[in-house]
Amino acid sequence: MNEIELCLSEMQAFFQNGNTLSIAWRKEQLKKLKDGIRSYEKQILNALYEDLGKTDFEGFASELGIVYTELDEHLKHLDAWAAKQRVRSSLLSFPSKSYTIAQPLGIVLIMSPWNYPFQLTIVPLISAIAAGNCVILKPSRYSSHTALVIEEMLSKLFYSNHVATFQGGAEMNQELLKHRYDHIFFTGSPQVGKLVMESAARHITPVTLELGGKSPVIVASDADIGLAARRIIWGKCLNAGQTCVAPDYVLVDRKVHNALLEQMKIAITAMFGSDPLHCSDLGNIINEKHFSRLIGLFEYGTLAWGGQIDPKTRRIAPTIITDPRLDSPLMQEEIFGPILPLVAYDTFEQALDFVQKREHPLALYCFTTNKEHKNQVLTSLSFGGGCINDVVMHLSNTALPFGGVGNSGMGAYHGREGFKTFSHTKSMLESKTWLEVKLRYAPYRGKLSLIKRLFS
Repeated sequence: MNEIELCLSEMQAFFQNGNTLSIAWRKEQLKKLKDGIRSYEKQILNALYEDLGKTDFEGFASELGIVYTELDEHLKHLDAWAAKQRVRSSLLSFPSKSYTIAQPLGIVLIMSPWNYPFQLTIVPLISAIAAGNCVILKPSRYSSHTALVIEEMLSKLFYSNHVATFQGGAEMNQELLKHRYDHIFFTGSPQVGKLVMESAARHITPVTLELGGKSPVIVASDADIGLAARRIIWGKCLNAGQTCVAPDYVLVDRKVHNALLEQMKIAITAMFGSDPLHCSDLGNIINEKHFSRLIGLFEYGTLAWGGQIDPKTRRIAPTIITDPRLDSPLMQEEIFGPILPLVAYDTFEQALDFVQKREHPLALYCFTTNKEHKNQVLTSLSFGGGCINDVVMHLSNTALPFGGVGNSGMGAYHGREGFKTFSHTKSMLESKTWLEVKLRYAPYRGKLSLIKRLFS
């Protein structure tokens, strides 16, 4: 029996003994996790800086702060979420009562990415613990400093038959995926997501896939151009562009194209100065492979701003590219870096058509003051979630489920949706015994008209 098999066996015994069923016990684990994160806060922020060059501000705002919010949300509402939920009974089953029960799934596997290595590991863990599961975590090897801090922290907080962490690369991923789980939660690329889904299918294991894609921004001619420029640049440069919901490209009305470009230049200078490569508020690219891929994208359009690079620190200055080649990797693949293509359109319908002809994005953003334009976006385009007159900020609201559609993923989490993702909703009907309605029993002669009335 290897290490993974032994861990799964111990978790199975721990779960089957009913150790995770108590809501009070689950809340105890969440409080323990919150206290543990508080005590490890400095190590976590240091690790995020080592892996991605994140300042303490960005590390807290985009990772720790979101985790604390999720913990508070789960602690506040867990009793209500886990309680028996009454639903209306049918006349066909009279007299009876109907309800649903949220039941733990069992053992779940959470595979997290490197771009937000703490948040995207711990937020699904919170929901999985709250729902009463045992959890195997697999952080990304690319963000190795954060992965090691997570493993050290969790090993001190939880017994390995409840929460266990496995480190490694693709080989470890493949080894973990050979085994059967009650749910797999994966965050990463669509390419790897397909492999996860294929492995899960062998055991008919349900999956949640949080994938990426090219998230567009539509800027209408009636938009507040200065505001749009600031918010788009902020969202694009957050984590050096290595964000699954970062603005990937901008569709801008030709009438305001040049004005938006100029305002973006102003926004970049205001945020990162005249020498962004030496600004501590700009993060670095995760590794050499991604750095080389990103600078290779410069050739697929006109360099309108930026383009400076520092191979030693793996930093790329915020870069704007106009007239991008639509058949190039710049416009066909997720950029995942601080490079922003601008594509001009002549009518709003052209912009909608451009998005409709491509894979459904994880996020979509539209800057407009026109109600008709807003309604067209909401009704005619399919995407995971998004904002009107802002970017990325929909992630900050735990009441909003987060997830993709089509190529950008399946399933959702955050807040109550996360609890539901890691729970099975068991439907129950409880019949009373004080009255027996014999309509359902044979013989059926003379009963058809009555049953028709009950179904109408």
